[in-house]
Amino acid sequence: MKIHPLITTTDKLADLCSRLSQSEFVTVDTEFMRESTYWPELCLVQIANEHEAAAIDPMAEGIDLAPLLELLTGNEDVLKVFHAGGQDVEIIYNLTGKTPHPIFDTQIAMMAISQSEQIGYANLVESWLGTTVDKGARFTDWSRRPLTDRQIEYAIGDVTYLSQIFPMILKKLIKTGRGDWLDIEMEKLADPENYRNDPSVLWRRIRAPSRNAHVLGRLKDLAAWREGEAQDKNIPRGRIMRDETMADIASHPPKSQADLAKVRGLSGAWRENDIGKRLMKVIKNAEALPSDEMPEKPQRGAPLGKEGALVADLLKLLLKIRAREIDVAARLLTRSGELESLAAGVRDLPILNGWRYEVFGRDALELVEGKLAFAVVKGKLKMTHVDEMAGALRAE
Repeated sequence: MKIHPLITTTDKLADLCSRLSQSEFVTVDTEFMRESTYWPELCLVQIANEHEAAAIDPMAEGIDLAPLLELLTGNEDVLKVFHAGGQDVEIIYNLTGKTPHPIFDTQIAMMAISQSEQIGYANLVESWLGTTVDKGARFTDWSRRPLTDRQIEYAIGDVTYLSQIFPMILKKLIKTGRGDWLDIEMEKLADPENYRNDPSVLWRRIRAPSRNAHVLGRLKDLAAWREGEAQDKNIPRGRIMRDETMADIASHPPKSQADLAKVRGLSGAWRENDIGKRLMKVIKNAEALPSDEMPEKPQRGAPLGKEGALVADLLKLLLKIRAREIDVAARLLTRSGELESLAAGVRDLPILNGWRYEVFGRDALELVEGKLAFAVVKGKLKMTHVDEMAGALRAE
């Protein structure tokens, strides 16, 4: 494979992207810094196909990333391959308002062909190529220049290894016939709604202190205000105010700015500084959350109780057995909360639709309905239909 020197000019980037645009797939990774900023600072982009690889310096003076961004978000003929690519996709969305498409994530794919829940990149390389990844540059400050040859080599390795592994994973996916399983998962990863930062709905990500419309109205306005403050200062939102503090203020709003000094999580300076004044204005002007924005009560069946909890435990055991039998990550099939809902009587669930129903949901439902039982066969725990078990006993 040809490894190019660090690309720092638009012309060389355009030439590279012109060649890569003829590929069936490209592997992509980014290096960025976000510990002290609101917006992730893109410091390096690595990209490869089966024949060549390069690192691109987005911080180089005068470079225009347009050819790269067009390849990633505008070329539907080239599959973009990431590993645990959520944050990489977020950065591309922040730059363009679009996400890479079509997209493939090898971490998600591994869940469909093995019991690996969230396999890390180093373990992925080790398991497929038998190569140990040099971790010496993991904690590099990628914003510092110049980058050393070792740093660049380390960064490019992320995409060169991935370009070897992806065809192997794809081959196994085709062999197992599980490629269709991943279509929905990959579309979720590429959905722009996952990365769109709408301040008016950010309050929904915070654990609501109550379902009181006035409390939630304050929480909504406080979350939007905090987001604007963080963006303006380009610092992490948590440095403005932590979620718990904001929820506490929404539930127990201070009557005056002086009272802010009594709020846990805020410094005494808030009682007289400008940001404290802006906060009090938000609290004063907040209105009750409209009824059409009130969160829906979570769908629940009957309370689990002791018997229902036992059924949920049996479902979780079934999940472990099935994941082991078909060599798939249990997390790809379902989560504990969904199994508890099924045990409580809820039926509008993802595991009761599509491929999940075929490989797990049908048996899970039959277990709840008393049609399945556990049995030990040749020392292994398996599931068997109750009527089949009864027939076998009668035959004896």
